[in-house]
Amino acid sequence: MTVESIRPAEPPAHELSVPPLAGGGLPGLGHGWKLVRDPLGYLAQLRDHGDVVRLKLGPKTVYAITTPALTGAVALNPDYEIGGPLWESLEGLLGKKGVATANGPQHRRQRRTIQPAFRADIIPEYGPIMEEEARAFAARWEPGTAVDCTSESFRVAVRIAARCLLRGKFMDERAERLSIALATVFRGMYRRMVIPAGPLYRLPLPAMRKFDRALADLHDLVDEIIDERRASGQRPDDLLTALLEAKDDDGRPIDEQEIHDQVVAILTPGSETIASTVMSLLQVLTAYPEQAERVSAEVESVVGDRPVGFDDVRKLSHTNNVVVETMRLRPAVWILTRRAVTETELGGYRIPAGADIIYSPYAIQRDPRSYRDHLDFDPDRWLPERSEDIPKYAMRPFSLGNRKCPSDHFSMAQLTLITATVASRWRFEQAPGSNDATRVGITLRPNKLLLEAVAR
Repeated sequence: MTVESIRPAEPPAHELSVPPLAGGGLPGLGHGWKLVRDPLGYLAQLRDHGDVVRLKLGPKTVYAITTPALTGAVALNPDYEIGGPLWESLEGLLGKKGVATANGPQHRRQRRTIQPAFRADIIPEYGPIMEEEARAFAARWEPGTAVDCTSESFRVAVRIAARCLLRGKFMDERAERLSIALATVFRGMYRRMVIPAGPLYRLPLPAMRKFDRALADLHDLVDEIIDERRASGQRPDDLLTALLEAKDDDGRPIDEQEIHDQVVAILTPGSETIASTVMSLLQVLTAYPEQAERVSAEVESVVGDRPVGFDDVRKLSHTNNVVVETMRLRPAVWILTRRAVTETELGGYRIPAGADIIYSPYAIQRDPRSYRDHLDFDPDRWLPERSEDIPKYAMRPFSLGNRKCPSDHFSMAQLTLITATVASRWRFEQAPGSNDATRVGITLRPNKLLLEAVAR
């Protein structure tokens, strides 16, 4: 299907109007205070005000879109590129030269460099590492002992990413440093996105100093990884070697800053989103024990008494549907932004050149117009005979078009394998002091999930 076929019919230019302005804005802050106070609820409410709604974030006007068709139109239309408050915030973390924040020819060149690491025929080579780390993750649980799911989820996500893509000896201490740094940095980035008060964030307040220390530690960690590889003299066939040997459009080696930013882009968004999804999957296995039983029974029917392996993943259809339904209701990436390259039309409204577009996969994926019993956790809605009724762009956890996540199959394989491994070995109960309320930052995850395991 082409972009034109999903774009609403374009009315004559004189009929294009300005989208309605959402209510509740405050002088100076605009609607940013609502996005801090209750971002998920507020973005979900915008669908009641139209397909396109104007918001004020400080002095900026942004345009929120609320329907699956329009999110598909924006993602597939070259008139919209990566940009807006989310990506401006992320540039402080990811840099301006990484694949996540680049546009145009630079982005296309960078994707060509990293794409071979995620080819369908390459991913099975990562299978033994995924199996080893999933089993180690499950083995770290002990009956009657509360486990901090935040640190353990980051550990398994970081170790898989590092061992598969960077082939480094990524020790637990580094994974722990990364998880601590990311928790601080991503929360601070979200505040900077919705309340763009630049000079205030440079004040020497405790929260600002904590943010700056965490960001510095993250970048120091990346430099350690790169320096360690160079010092070793080794060139394994992995993504880091591809970056160290990559050329720019003029045939020269890419500069040090781009190598650094690319490694940050490899480790940070992937680890953060996978770890957040692992936490949500543990939350689901705890909250819906009947689904955990179905996963365990499916694993047993496929593998019998042996450990579940990478080659079993494709046979675990219900487990895969549990992962997809978890990503629908608890998407790690819950907010996305784009920027209009030129004046364009969207949903019958005029969008000026340079305008920022914002939309929420969380709100789109919980829209009752797209999903029957939209708040129910129902993995069976992804059975072939039922999923065909779901609108085409109502569930795109890895985006689409030229910004589609290159690691989608890599990510689904490890998430399904981790879920199958832990659910076949343990039942889970919340431990005293656990708080599974949703924690909103640039990603979503449970606030402080503490679980105790009970052996099956």
